[in-house]
Amino acid sequence: MSRKNFGAKTYLYPQPVMIIATYDENGRANAMNAAWGGIAGPKEIIIDLGQHKTTDNLAVTKAFTVSIGDKEHTTACDFVGMTSAKNCGNKLEKAGFTVTKSEFVNAPVINELPLALECELKEIIGGSLYLGEIINVSADESILDENGDIDLTKFAPIVFDPIHHGYYALGEKVGQAFSDGKKLS
Repeated sequence: MSRKNFGAKTYLYPQPVMIIATYDENGRANAMNAAWGGIAGPKEIIIDLGQHKTTDNLAVTKAFTVSIGDKEHTTACDFVGMTSAKNCGNKLEKAGFTVTKSEFVNAPVINELPLALECELKEIIGGSLYLGEIINVSADESILDENGDIDLTKFAPIVFDPIHHGYYALGEKVGQAFSDGKKLS
């Protein structure tokens, strides 16, 4: 196998499409698309957000939700990433998103996206890394199996390709974690 070096890049695959939703100081909902982040511990998520209306809102409310973009809403998820709430006051409406206030944190849950992590801001690290504590995970019943667990065969989350700027739907199951490796024991 021959390897090519690219230097320091954001080429970690897959990069989830996370839609970060907050309320502003007047209780108006906003959302943005973020790809740089992930689970940082058993009850923590970390996201690099830079400077946006969302980060202004976080300074006030200290709460946010992270909904996972899905295949059905790819265009809307892209729109909330391309459009600033500072320039478009009805951003969520234009995207076709509606919200319900979380029962657990002072942040909106996007009704159309079936999976949401409801979080409280714990810390801002280095000015742009937002560490949140996951207070609750909520899922639409349409993506649950007969036992009430999230079923990836009923949910089509999308991921971001940072090289070609594409969105891709996750699909086929190719193995069983904590089991397939036993074949090599």
